[in-house]
Amino acid sequence: VLSLAMAAVGAYRCIECNREAAELYRDYQRGVLRISICKSCQKPVDKYIEYDPVIILINAVLCKAQAYRHILFNTKINIHGKLCIFCLLCEAYLRWLQLQDSSQNTDPDDLIRYAKEWDFYRMFGIASLEQTSFLVGIFITLWWMRPEMLKTKSDFILLLKALLLSSYGKLLVIPAVIWEHDYTPLCLAFIKVFVLISNSQAIRVTLNLTRMIPWLAIFFGLILENGVVCLFQKMGWDV
Repeated sequence: VLSLAMAAVGAYRCIECNREAAELYRDYQRGVLRISICKSCQKPVDKYIEYDPVIILINAVLCKAQAYRHILFNTKINIHGKLCIFCLLCEAYLRWLQLQDSSQNTDPDDLIRYAKEWDFYRMFGIASLEQTSFLVGIFITLWWMRPEMLKTKSDFILLLKALLLSSYGKLLVIPAVIWEHDYTPLCLAFIKVFVLISNSQAIRVTLNLTRMIPWLAIFFGLILENGVVCLFQKMGWDV
């Protein structure tokens, strides 16, 4: 984590007050390091550079703003694209599995197997479109309510990265599917709520907003996403 923090590009942020900082720590050679103190709040700029990654992950799961600032501003993590694809694959597999459960056709014919494989690709495409519409709804709402927050391309990229990283909760559908139980629908609902809470915290931390605006953006994002779902249903597609 320490080396990742050193490789971070651009200004660092204090994880307590969100003010910019020139450095996270100072190296006095011979293995002597001292964490920098924020000039604004007089607290360590980033205490997490000394923490074990597991502790950081636990704090992120608890949706602590300090952990989110550490990950987004003071480390160089470029797995958001791969994480997004993997989450979409998990969601597509879950939908595909539910679609197969509703089908009574057990014919092992090659044509049937091909059709089932195509169904998985179709579910992946639908999940991708829904995710895109959700993100577009968030961006449009935030740009409309606070245009000064998204003035440059880098602002959009940072927020997109934050939203994709905060969607890691979708990976929890894997154990929910493997250990299928009568309570699986309830577990999936809790996973959805957890992902939305993480998205809200990511928006709040990235743009330094109050709690209300991120939830409004997520609400309109869900409206646009559900609009896409209704469109697919009218077309006769199982989603």
